Amino acid sequence: MKFTPINSRREAVFDALQQCRSRTLDLFSGIDSETLSCQAHADFSPVGWHLGHIAYTEGYWILERCAGLPPKFPQYHQLFDADGLPKSERQHLPPLEEIRDYVDAVRTEILTYLETAPLEKQERLWQWLIQHESQHSETITLILQLQRASAAELYHPTTNKQSSPLSTEMVKIPAGEFYMGSNEGAQDNERPAHRIHLDTYWIDRYPVTCEQYREFIAAGGYQNRRWWSEEGWQWLQSHPVAQPLYWWNSPDWDQHPVCGVSWYEAQAYARFVGKRLPTEAEWEKAASWDEAAGCKHSYPWGEVPPSAKTCNHDTLVGHTTPANAYPAGQSAYGCYDMLGNVWEWTASWFDGYEGFKRYPYRGYSQVYFDNQHRVLRGGSWATRPWALRASWRNWYYPSVRQILAGFRCVSE
Repeated sequence: MKFTPINSRREAVFDALQQCRSRTLDLFSGIDSETLSCQAHADFSPVGWHLGHIAYTEGYWILERCAGLPPKFPQYHQLFDADGLPKSERQHLPPLEEIRDYVDAVRTEILTYLETAPLEKQERLWQWLIQHESQHSETITLILQLQRASAAELYHPTTNKQSSPLSTEMVKIPAGEFYMGSNEGAQDNERPAHRIHLDTYWIDRYPVTCEQYREFIAAGGYQNRRWWSEEGWQWLQSHPVAQPLYWWNSPDWDQHPVCGVSWYEAQAYARFVGKRLPTEAEWEKAASWDEAAGCKHSYPWGEVPPSAKTCNHDTLVGHTTPANAYPAGQSAYGCYDMLGNVWEWTASWFDGYEGFKRYPYRGYSQVYFDNQHRVLRGGSWATRPWALRASWRNWYYPSVRQILAGFRCVSE
C-alpha cells in the first residue's frame, strides 16, 4: 500500500498496525493446540481467545461501526466478544489455522478501508485499536509465562551477569505544580490533562530490587502481621505465600526489580522499610515532569519513542533486566526504569479525572471506577511501545500477582 505525502499520518497508522500485528503473531509461532486453548488462570482467558478477540474488536469498530459493513464471521461474535461468554467457557476454540484465517480476513478488509477512511475524524479510534491489541499482546505473553512448567523454561539466569548492588538512594521531588494526564493519548482514562500541586516528597531512584525484597522475606515479613494492612493480612491468610510469584533465589537476579507481587505485598514491604507506595500523581511527576524546562515529557527521557536504548520493553529481552541497565532512560529528576521492566503499583484507586469522557465505550475504563482496582504505572518488559508512555494507566485488583508487577517507594 502506498500513500501520497499528504497522507503521511495514514501511512503511520498503517505501519503501526502492521508492526503491532507482527509482534502479536510472533507469540503464536510453534504453539500447540493445548497451549492455544488452556486457561492458565481463572482471571485470564486462553491465548487463542485473545487473538480472536483482537480481530473481533477491530472488525466491530472499523468495519461495522465506521464502514457500515455487515458482521464478518458472525459465528465467532459470541465467542470472541468480551461480553459473549464467561472466561471459564472460552476454552472451546477453533484450531489456530482457523483463528488465523479469521484474523487475516478481518485485517485485509481493515487495510482496504484505511485507504479511504476519513482519518481526520477517526484517527483516535485507530490509535485506540493499536493500543488495544498491544494490551492483549502483553496479556498473551503473561499467560504463556503462567503455562511454563517452571521458570527455567522462560528465564535463563546463567545468561545474566551479576551487577553491583544498587543504592537505596531516593530522589527529592520539590513542591510545585505539574501537568498530569494527556490530551494526546487515545485512552479515555488519561484525559483530560490537568495541572495539580504536590508537596515535596522523596521517591526511590530505582524500583525495589530482588536483593532488597529478600531482606523482607528473611526478616519474616510474610509471617509478621505488623507490616500488613487488615485487608492485606486477610488476603495472605487466604492465599498463603512466602515470596513473589516470579522469584529466583540467585544472586544473578539481585539487581533486577522484584516481579510478581500483589499490591498487598508491595504495601507490606513499604511499611517494613518505613516508607509508602506513591500516589499515581507522585509517580507521574517523577517520571515525566522537567522542572528546569517547566514542561511535561511523553517519556521520562523526552519525546523520542521508546527504543532498545531507553527501556526494557516489547519482549526484546524476554525478561527483567537490572534496574540500572538503561541510563539513557532516566527521567529529568534522575529516576531509572520508570517505563518498561516491571509495572509499578501505586497507592491510588483507579478513577476518572475530573472532566472524564468515556471512549469508545463505557466498558473500557468507566466500569472499573469501582474503588476495587489499584493503579499501576510504567509498563513491563512485555509492553508494546504503542502502550508505553508516562501518562498511561493500568489497573488491577490489589490481590493480583500474576501480572509483571513490582513497585518503588516514597517518603515525605
